[in-house]
Amino acid sequence: MTINQAFEILARASNSHDARVIIENTQNFSRIKIWRMARALRRGVPVAKIIHQKWFYGLKFYTNKHTLDPRPDTETLIAAVIADCETDAPRRVLDLGTGTGCIIAALVKNIHGMHGVAVDTSRGALRVARRNIHNLGIGARVRVMRGNFQNPRLVREKFDVIVSNPPYISAGDARVNIGATHDPRRALYAKNNGLAAYMAIAKNARDWIRDGGRIYVEIGDGMSADVRDIFTNNGWQFNRAERDLTGIVRVLVFEK
Repeated sequence: MTINQAFEILARASNSHDARVIIENTQNFSRIKIWRMARALRRGVPVAKIIHQKWFYGLKFYTNKHTLDPRPDTETLIAAVIADCETDAPRRVLDLGTGTGCIIAALVKNIHGMHGVAVDTSRGALRVARRNIHNLGIGARVRVMRGNFQNPRLVREKFDVIVSNPPYISAGDARVNIGATHDPRRALYAKNNGLAAYMAIAKNARDWIRDGGRIYVEIGDGMSADVRDIFTNNGWQFNRAERDLTGIVRVLVFEK
């Protein structure tokens, strides 16, 4: 099959932009492979899941069915941490629910002297994170481990920065698009109207952060007041909110 034939099949299944991205990242244009990709597009499978890669903060990450695809909204969190880490003082970061490892990797690659620990409960996600950490050449600065942030004994060390993009979608939320249905449910949905993860983090993370340290959490649209209350009621001091490029409050920052 020629490239033009493959492009036409893929474009009919979705659109010319998606077809072009797939073509640019595909080497084998066998008929069977192209038709499988076209079927996946018609089912609403995101392009990143088809080509198994997604760019985030200028870095390329491997992704698969075990992880969320890195999203532009999360770059707001990266920018917020970088803005607070302009000095050369070494910092330790703890990434709760690391998934692909995109958050901690982007921080370590962009902040001099930063190193830390990436945690996830999913064995499949941990394999993806380790692969990305290795591919980016930061294995000596990032340790990947299995754990649950609902466990108060998750870690015994103290960190300067804690970051998390936890599951925050309430079951049955109609705003979830078809692409998200191909992401792992455990990375998307949380109990208590999407607030359960924040409750666990706010309660336990105080033992994982040094005095004066900061925690940065990504939130969903309209969740700012609830998440802020959860953290302040657990003894955290509100620092600020950060909006994404669409103007939505996307990140909340708290201090111990």
